[in-house]
Amino acid sequence: MTEALCGHSFSASAISAVNKSLDEALRAFAERRLNEPFPYLILDARYEKVREAGIIISQAVQIAVAVDGEGRRQVIGVDLANRESQTSWRDFLRRLKERGLFGVELVVSDDHEGLRQAIREVLPGAYWQRCYVHFLRNALDYLSRKQADDCLQELRWIGACPRAGRRPDPGDRRELVEVRRDLAAWLAKWHDKHAKLCDWVEENIEETLTYYRLPQPHHKHMKSTNMLERLNQELKRRTHVVRIFPNTESCLRLVRALAVETHESWLEGPRYLNMQDLAEHKKQALRRAA
Repeated sequence: MTEALCGHSFSASAISAVNKSLDEALRAFAERRLNEPFPYLILDARYEKVREAGIIISQAVQIAVAVDGEGRRQVIGVDLANRESQTSWRDFLRRLKERGLFGVELVVSDDHEGLRQAIREVLPGAYWQRCYVHFLRNALDYLSRKQADDCLQELRWIGACPRAGRRPDPGDRRELVEVRRDLAAWLAKWHDKHAKLCDWVEENIEETLTYYRLPQPHHKHMKSTNMLERLNQELKRRTHVVRIFPNTESCLRLVRALAVETHESWLEGPRYLNMQDLAEHKKQALRRAA
């Protein structure tokens, strides 16, 4: 590639020096101090194929994105692990804490049990929001393809926000009451036909409604991991060309470089959320409690 672009070749030692310099810059980004509060934290992982000692293995790419106190998105963690587990996620979150992570009020993720346990252990004061999109995908396990359309579409509408045609309540209490009323009607309608699905939904859906603790303008952004999913899609698009990385270092080098690219575009772009909404929401909660 360098011969085609520059007209002359480079020695292996020169390329090694470039890689070393790049790795140092990417490591500095990945290990930078987190000196400001991050009220919202979103976690997820995806897998890449890596060749190690002549064997192709899958490596979990663990990613943490967050919304800072000014409402801007940041990529605050990118690392590799042999697999998703409570131990790997606990270590990942502890490294974030060691770098200064604080002020986390809500964590959004899928329902990976090891991740949930790690969140409870390392971030015990934060609320957990189960991604509603992953929740709907999990619901497919209880239905055949022919049965899924009407039933799941109505379940999707229950979690749709903002609620159409009504003015949001400052404390969002009426909205949550309305959601539960819609859920009760949905369960009554479909229980006879899809008893297993309805029992599963009734047992698990409360985990997807944590975002009602937030100000209404933040609901659609923090009810799922979609913010991180878009980053994962870009990673997939760029790593698909490689298919199998020659080693873990090359894999981490590329995903961190792409993370830096996304991080900088987020910082240069408009604010993602107005965090004054969260401050006002807390004030109203304190007034109600008083």
